[in-house]
Amino acid sequence: QVQLVESGGGLVQPGGSLRLSCAASGRIFSIYTMGWYRQAPGKQRELVARITSGGTTTYADSVKGRFTIFRDNAKNTVYLQMNSLKFEDTAVYYCNKDPYPVAWGQGTQVTVSS
Repeated sequence: QVQLVESGGGLVQPGGSLRLSCAASGRIFSIYTMGWYRQAPGKQRELVARITSGGTTTYADSVKGRFTIFRDNAKNTVYLQMNSLKFEDTAVYYCNKDPYPVAWGQGTQVTVSS
């Protein structure tokens, strides 16, 4: 059973950057497609970026060109580099398998505010 722990969130000004990390347990992490999701207050959770086991990435239009997802299979970790942050990026960010998500972690709060 894969367990997920997200970290790296915080308070940042518009235009700033953050790097989120997601540490996953499990010896077969490398075979999974992983995604970063976010949930803003009052909104549904949405997938913002995903990366396949082979490193192919896709992004939601809202973050394309600003966010980069990458992974280090040796460390069982997937990252989300977020640049040029906007107010509307404020949310709790989660990682999980995509598809067939496992139990969700606690997420990490990202707040973009001046």
